[in-house]
This record gives sequence, C-alpha cells and structure tokens, in this order.
Amino acid sequence: MTRSVQGELAVTSLKTPIGILRLAASEDGLVAVVFPQEKKKREFADTRGSDAAQTHLGAAVKALEEYFAGKRKDFSDLKLAPKGTEFQLGVWKALRKIPFGATKTYADIARTIGNPKAMRAVGLANGKNPIPIIVPCHRVIGANGTLTGFGGGLPTKKWLLGHEGVETPALL
Repeated sequence: MTRSVQGELAVTSLKTPIGILRLAASEDGLVAVVFPQEKKKREFADTRGSDAAQTHLGAAVKALEEYFAGKRKDFSDLKLAPKGTEFQLGVWKALRKIPFGATKTYADIARTIGNPKAMRAVGLANGKNPIPIIVPCHRVIGANGTLTGFGGGLPTKKWLLGHEGVETPALL
C-alpha cells in the first residue's frame, strides 16, 4: 500500500446506465462528478488520495449505485466540497432542495435564493455545477417545461428525469 500525498484527490470511475462517470473527492468531501460526454471535460488522473478522501469517494460511489438501482432518492447524507463563488454555492445549495421526481425552473431557483431577476445567472451557475446528479441540476427546466442545456447532454438529462418518474417532452 502506498502512502498518499496530503490533500491529493481520490479519483475513480463508475459504470452507470448513462455512461462511465468520473468521481473525485478531497479530504473535505466530493468535489466532482464528470459525465463522459461533457463538452469541457474536466480531467482527473487516477489517484488514491487520503483515507478521508477515499471515505468520501466510497460513500458517493455507493450512493450513485443505489440511485441508479432505484434504491436512493436523496443525497443529503453525502459530504460535498464544491468550489465556486458565493452566488454559485447559493444556487447549488438551492438545487439540493429540489426533491427526487420534481422539477423547478430557473425563475423558481432565482426566487429561492432571494434574487428573482437573476434567472440567467442561475442558469450559468447551474451549468458550472461540478457535482451533477448529486447536486441535481438536471431537475431545472425551462419556464415552458422544455429541457434546457445540460453538461451531460439533453438525452442524459431526459434519462435522469425519466428515471425519477418525470415525464419530459420529446427531444428534437
């Protein structure tokens, strides 16, 4: 067994129905979930990380396996450590409150964070979410009920919402 460098990320891959996800965790919690088809793909080398990082990573892998198996609807027990601006962190916190099987609009989230005119900024923060699925940005839809941009691609967003029992319009 090799000793890990303090602060190094623990990184792994997870095979799922939507492709192979890459997960990364630090000693502080999960920092990333990366879709295979992300346009601006974040790359993480395979590293073991510290024991604490391994613990957070293992918990996230188990939670996602349960989610994809239909046995988990909530990720509130996971320790997350996303990096972002104060505004982004506020948006991501609001996203975590959207229940399994429900959707919200960008306007809904803007109102939730106390900034009702910030719909575009909410959309940008949503798009920068480093921990998709667990921070459920896929549950945010357009005001007219359409599926809007998603780092994992619209077919993946449609699949995730369908997995949660949400009916969505056909993709063009």
